[in-house]
Amino acid sequence: MPHKTLYRDHDGAVILDQTQLPFRVADRRLRRLEDASDAIRGMQVRGAPLIGATAACGVALAMQVDSSDSALERALETLGATRPTAVNLHWALARMRTALSRVPADMRAEAAWTEFETICREDIETNAAIGRHGLDLIHQAAGKHGDRPVRVMTHCNAGWLATLGHGTALAPIYAAHRAGVPVEVWVSETRPRNQGLLTAWELREEGIAHRLIADNAAGLLIARGEVDLVITGADRVAANGDTANKVGTYLKALAAADNGVPFYIAAPRSTIDANCPRGSDIPIEQRDGNEVRQLHGMRHGVPDSIAIAPPEVAVANPAFDVTPARLITAIVTEAGIFPPDALP
Repeated sequence: MPHKTLYRDHDGAVILDQTQLPFRVADRRLRRLEDASDAIRGMQVRGAPLIGATAACGVALAMQVDSSDSALERALETLGATRPTAVNLHWALARMRTALSRVPADMRAEAAWTEFETICREDIETNAAIGRHGLDLIHQAAGKHGDRPVRVMTHCNAGWLATLGHGTALAPIYAAHRAGVPVEVWVSETRPRNQGLLTAWELREEGIAHRLIADNAAGLLIARGEVDLVITGADRVAANGDTANKVGTYLKALAAADNGVPFYIAAPRSTIDANCPRGSDIPIEQRDGNEVRQLHGMRHGVPDSIAIAPPEVAVANPAFDVTPARLITAIVTEAGIFPPDALP
């Protein structure tokens, strides 16, 4: 991990602004509650675990200004409204409410920072455990294919940019790389926000073989036998094992099932929502249509956008889809690998 995604800095915090990647590495300082909520809503931080940690940071920033009960509730409400699908956001806020309700108002600011830093530390440990368990799956695939590299397909970004550690879906890939197991990664672009470009940037930084593909190429590669296993992250796992992840994940799961390719979800137990019975109960975030109407990139060394559709074109832009448990081979958590119908 050559850069930190989020850390406390005196009475504020610093994030790696992911809207600048992969062309530019830039930090942004968070000073107020509104800075944290804007960073989550504007996708300057991405990935369920990192969103949760940033929300916890936002509460700490708010408590430095006003640590009253009413201010705490306002902070929790403001942050809770930023993004609806990632359950880690609400898990972190519930954890902050529990931790801070136990202490007097004049002690809440430092207690909030302590809980934030505990959440960050635990996420690093969780990522490492997911990597260890997921490495077994890559070892199994390596044993079936002789000397050639294990070919893994992923979707969206679930690496260290999405967490405080080495990631969820990418953690087993990083573990394999460190263990000397040859791995090649198929990285789908993940339109319209192009989080796959962040995955490609990460893998390049780590020296791991990979190839970027258009989202619509995934099915062909799976059908040709060029994918040994698929591993993605998750933004929410329902109690029955149905899983919400970045839109496009469901299509990969369908292609994998049709061709006998194992499809795995890698996610911490905090992403499992026991209060959500099934995937159809997961709220799906609808984002601005301009994300689809425009392409973002670099022009003459400066980040820029170009229109690919007129502004009057009607757009539907769901940010996530739901993969049914029946298409998921297993879910990799920090506690081990589980069938989707037997979650810890």
